[in-house]
Amino acid sequence: MQKTIKLVLDFIAATLSCFILASLLHTQFVLHELSKLDVAISWQTRLSATGSDIIGLLPTYGVIILVGLLLAFLSVFWLNKLFVKPRPWLYPLGGAVAMFAILSAMQPIMDITLIAGARTQLGILSQCLAGLFGGWVFMYQRRAKLKQ
Repeated sequence: MQKTIKLVLDFIAATLSCFILASLLHTQFVLHELSKLDVAISWQTRLSATGSDIIGLLPTYGVIILVGLLLAFLSVFWLNKLFVKPRPWLYPLGGAVAMFAILSAMQPIMDITLIAGARTQLGILSQCLAGLFGGWVFMYQRRAKLKQ
């Protein structure tokens, strides 16, 4: 039971890490595009917009990231069962792939890129890096278990 609770907490930490970084990057990409249009954006506005986006995106993008990472980490878990020795680095890779799949699936399903910060290749890459970071957090939290 205690192992299950630790696993769930590790997963929540990875999901929140990924979501917060993805949300922060999304906000800054959007504000950067606005500043290219000569819109003056203060640091206070940047901080306020970042906080608002984290709160506003959590019920939607946060849940989507949670499901995406869950599927990715379950896939990595099963892949690691195939190897004699587990490959913990697959978790960060799985997180990055999950974010790419999430963003790729949104466009054809909804006919719009809901994450405005991911409308460019660099924006998509930044979201994938957030997934990589979430996978790294999960790998780091699970490191003792993965070494067995």
